[in-house]
Amino acid sequence: MLAGGLIRTDEMGDAWEVVFRAQRLSPALNASTTIDEMRERLSEIIGSKIDSTTTVFVPFYTNFGKHIRFGKRVFINHACTFLDLGGITVEDDVQIGPKVNLITENHPVDPLQRKSLDLKSILIKRNAWIGAGATILPGVTVGENSIVAAGAVVNKDVADNAIVGGVPAKFIRAVQ
Repeated sequence: MLAGGLIRTDEMGDAWEVVFRAQRLSPALNASTTIDEMRERLSEIIGSKIDSTTTVFVPFYTNFGKHIRFGKRVFINHACTFLDLGGITVEDDVQIGPKVNLITENHPVDPLQRKSLDLKSILIKRNAWIGAGATILPGVTVGENSIVAAGAVVNKDVADNAIVGGVPAKFIRAVQ
């Protein structure tokens, strides 16, 4: 899956068990009442320890979990959704606003293949800021120090030190 490309949903095999595991563990995550409890429960879902400098506010939603990697000093606000079959990496010092969607999964246009998944990873580079309600689509890299405006839909890579916004997101200006 991390290699990307088409996967038929009827060929996912053991991956479904990971999906169902994430679904079983998510209610406990989203009932967390402390940041430490959240880190512990989310670490269990993603299969690696979340650094003590990283904060994720609940609720937080993921359909797989095992393909998410967080850096240090990351802040993720309430009600974010990470569909991570294709892989999501959030580097150090990233800030993500509430209700942001990181989506690594799409479906082919061809009706005969539409039930397949087309997977592409997402990379959010160091010190990026993703505004409230933004959606980052499969295969996108958000550059270092960049800003994605609230509500933007990002379907193409964002250069380092760029501000983008709109639907679809377009370059607004450079970070000064």
